[in-house]
Amino acid sequence: MATIKHISSKNANYGDAEKYLTYQHDEFTNKPILDEKGRMILRDDYRIETILCDNDDFAIACMRTNLKYGKNNLKGDVKSHHYIISFDPRDGTDNGLTVDRAQELGMNFCKEHFPGHQALVCTHPDGHNHSGNIHVHIVINSIRIEDVPFLPYMDRPCDTKAGMKHRCTSATLRYLRSEVMEMCHKENLYQIDLLNGSKERITDREYHAKRRGQYETDKEILRKQIRAALQKAKSFEEFKKLLLEEGISVKESRGRFSYMTADRTKPITSRKLGDDFSKEAVLAQIGLNAKDEPVTNDINIFDTNEVPAPKIPIQYVIKHDGLERIVDMDYARSKGVGYVNWAKIHNVKTISSTLIDLHSEGIKDYADLKKMLDSAHAETSSARKEVIAVEKVIDDKKELLRRVQTIRRTKSIVDEYKSIKSKSKQQAFYAEHEADFRLRSAAFEYLKSHGITKFPSAKLLNEEIQNLISEKNARYNTYYAAKKKEKKLQNMKDNIDKFLNPVQREQPKRSYQIER
Repeated sequence: MATIKHISSKNANYGDAEKYLTYQHDEFTNKPILDEKGRMILRDDYRIETILCDNDDFAIACMRTNLKYGKNNLKGDVKSHHYIISFDPRDGTDNGLTVDRAQELGMNFCKEHFPGHQALVCTHPDGHNHSGNIHVHIVINSIRIEDVPFLPYMDRPCDTKAGMKHRCTSATLRYLRSEVMEMCHKENLYQIDLLNGSKERITDREYHAKRRGQYETDKEILRKQIRAALQKAKSFEEFKKLLLEEGISVKESRGRFSYMTADRTKPITSRKLGDDFSKEAVLAQIGLNAKDEPVTNDINIFDTNEVPAPKIPIQYVIKHDGLERIVDMDYARSKGVGYVNWAKIHNVKTISSTLIDLHSEGIKDYADLKKMLDSAHAETSSARKEVIAVEKVIDDKKELLRRVQTIRRTKSIVDEYKSIKSKSKQQAFYAEHEADFRLRSAAFEYLKSHGITKFPSAKLLNEEIQNLISEKNARYNTYYAAKKKEKKLQNMKDNIDKFLNPVQREQPKRSYQIER
């Protein structure tokens, strides 16, 4: 199955990329393999080509581009992006894939999806594990040298301009994965679904640990313990209890699960373990286990004077992470008979889910639902105001830190200015460093205007900012939970309104005109 992988590099020596692709390297240390005379050994077989490098090699062409646009000068700048497309080992024997054909596909892929970038495209006939999987390396300079058309994964107009840098976002990777799948489909090559995650997400570190003989990593052990608990647990509390017996605690942050073992200081997020260990998958499995415990509900939650209450029995306790909304049947009829049939089934399932959630929330009538919704809205608004307030304090602290750093940075310039005896030389020095003097003066004015008489410590300010960021994250978690609860209650109310008043139309969205 073809896959695509991305690596960003801050290495300013572009020649190292070409050396790695053309010379043999140790699969564990990535260090070059040397012969008895200490010389590097060429790989047995590879194909390599460059794009937009004219007559220069890749490294020189990239360095000239960096000088031209005055970028990639800092140590922390991303200098290049490395994409690896790996094909299924069976493609060679079953589908006739050759190294030359893979190189051609890689060149076409690079020209189509990374236009305007200087690139190095190299194809190897085998991987580290000697499984025979042909794979293509695409290394591009992060700076674009030509204006290009707006591609589907771009989200800013400047992404098309020469002199701007390539950004590998989650949208970029998703788009490239879909294009790899499409390429394999056209070429009749083996392919898997790259867009819907992986049940077990094996990292490079885990893979190489296995290759070194460490057959069961810490993550593998954790996966087994979680799966064992999931087979028994019929509620989330029982699931947490079973894992605690193994020394594992479960935490939730921003709607995601993470798992903390006794020997770690930081939790392992479900995203790093795989899709089988996400919040949605865990609660779904617990919901299936809970089907062995049927309960019934004979409480009339629609205790209103206008409409008699429908009685729908609840057969099982089912966990819901979200609540869908009832589809308007007039809209469904405009889409055709097939959509109408689907909408009827969807609406029955949705109202059943709504009844289950109302019962689990302890809501007995419509008035209770409205009261809880109003309360949830107030809680969400309050939590959001708290997050905004902390963000304001963080911004103020960062601005103060910036002013303090400016004063510290310009101190040596002021000292040098004071040490100059000649007035004419002082004036010349001031003219040369006028911008620094103005920034220093503005920084002192800022401290004075805010009533700060004692010069703050940059170290203490950094610590305060980090503590405030932690506080902001905690408050954001509270806001996220409150917002999620409000949305769920709002969906409940909307579903009940539509179910009791099926002829009611949704109010059109208001449009506002801003006076200029």
